[in-house]
Amino acid sequence: MNSYNSSSTKPLFKGTQIVWYLLSLLEVLLAFRFFLKLMGANPEAGFSNLIYNLTWTFTAPFLAVFPLTTVQGSIFEWTTLLAMLVYWFVAIAIIRLFLMSKTVSTVEAATKLNEQEREN
Repeated sequence: MNSYNSSSTKPLFKGTQIVWYLLSLLEVLLAFRFFLKLMGANPEAGFSNLIYNLTWTFTAPFLAVFPLTTVQGSIFEWTTLLAMLVYWFVAIAIIRLFLMSKTVSTVEAATKLNEQEREN
């Protein structure tokens, strides 16, 4: 049986699409936060306030990791960059978990195992 025709392939594909979509949305919001802080945007302005409120939950675990770098009202927020990197790694890990449950044929499994054996 070809793994491309497996009944588990379509849900796995949809699952990976959802993870990529959520990651993309989060990364865009965090990028907006980073650039608004970098440009010294007014935190009381509607748009910047909205972005800061939406992203605070996602950056909060990282806020104490690095000190803020401030130059004349501009903030280089290292923690936002760290959050973006960590969430990207989390998304990759989730997608790999999804793909581990994909149905594979014996031939495909043997081929992959042989490739891994040669790499080590």
